[in-house]
Amino acid sequence: MATAKVTWLPGGKTFIGTDSTQHSVVLSTQDEGTGMKPSELLLVAVGACTAVDVVNILEKKRTPLESLEIEVSGEQQADPPWTFRKIHVHYKVRGSSLTDKAVEQAIQLSEEKYCSVSATVRATAEIRTSFEIIE
Repeated sequence: MATAKVTWLPGGKTFIGTDSTQHSVVLSTQDEGTGMKPSELLLVAVGACTAVDVVNILEKKRTPLESLEIEVSGEQQADPPWTFRKIHVHYKVRGSSLTDKAVEQAIQLSEEKYCSVSATVRATAEIRTSFEIIE
């Protein structure tokens, strides 16, 4: 079972999120400005989850990456609870032996089979992907 703990730092609206392996991230409200906004941490989680998958899949295909950057953007509803309705995941990949087919397959496998975060978020938000291979 996955676990996490969030601890409030008194005197403001800053929090520390800690996972089951004791890794931490600072969170805060937009006005506080000392950490990530929780809603944007969700976008980071989508990007990080698929990043792990894509790197692993391409390594298994013996198509190693030189670099990977994922930009994730989300459109939220205008009213509370400001639910994400659309999320766009854009992959920027670099590698000497990368092909469109290999990258597309890795993204598709992540999206359809491996990424637990995207699978969970997909219940309420449409997720679209795009990629570019950087020479």
